[in-house]
Amino acid sequence: MTRIDRRALFASGAAAALLAATGASALPQRGGRLRAALSPDLFDLAVNATVFDNLTEIAADGTMRGELATDWLSDADARVWHFTLRDDVTFHDGTLFDASAVTGLMNGVEMLDARTVRITLDTPNPSLPYLLAQPGFEIRNATGTGLYEVQKLDAGRHFIGTRVDNHWKQGAGWFDSIEFVQFGADYVRAEALRDGLVDVADVVALDDYADPRDYMKLPGDHAPTHIASRTVAVPVTVGKSWPLDNLRMAERWWMA
Repeated sequence: MTRIDRRALFASGAAAALLAATGASALPQRGGRLRAALSPDLFDLAVNATVFDNLTEIAADGTMRGELATDWLSDADARVWHFTLRDDVTFHDGTLFDASAVTGLMNGVEMLDARTVRITLDTPNPSLPYLLAQPGFEIRNATGTGLYEVQKLDAGRHFIGTRVDNHWKQGAGWFDSIEFVQFGADYVRAEALRDGLVDVADVVALDDYADPRDYMKLPGDHAPTHIASRTVAVPVTVGKSWPLDNLRMAERWWMA
């Protein structure tokens, strides 16, 4: 089955028809800044997911697709894999992305040519494309290739990223900028959200005096990892297993 690319869809007029048909009241709004209060464990993961790309990615609805890789195949026992890479990607410093940037990703990676790498595993793994979409397998150079580049980074404490113009992910990245602030205490993150200082926080509950009509649990009521202001909107269909959606908040959310 051919899957609809959500980025291309939202970049077109079809977004309005889709959201109207599903009963959603919010249409994507480009611009503004998304502000998030994050725990120490999540801060670095969220920054990496914003600044860097992976070879593959798990879409907001939980499906697998290529990111810096366009396609891949393995031998019969899933031990030797070949990945074909995109040819329209540059790092934030202007360096052209090619297979040389992938060779340090993990053991067993060989550059066959500028657009092809071979990964030879010690043991077969048919789930390798899913593994490469996870945190820890970002492609890094001196800078990243992600939708947002670093404007300010106080390591482990404060991050501001700005959207990259003419990025290869056309139509993605609804916010002009994104800001992450790290607070170690749950109650501090909750207070920042309740007081309107941030738009989202990785807390699972607010105090009883916070009106639940002002907030939504993400990715859903079952096992939430974040609470967000209802000024933030998310795709109609999202995966239910953290961190499929929340670490890519800069790409998948928008202002309502």
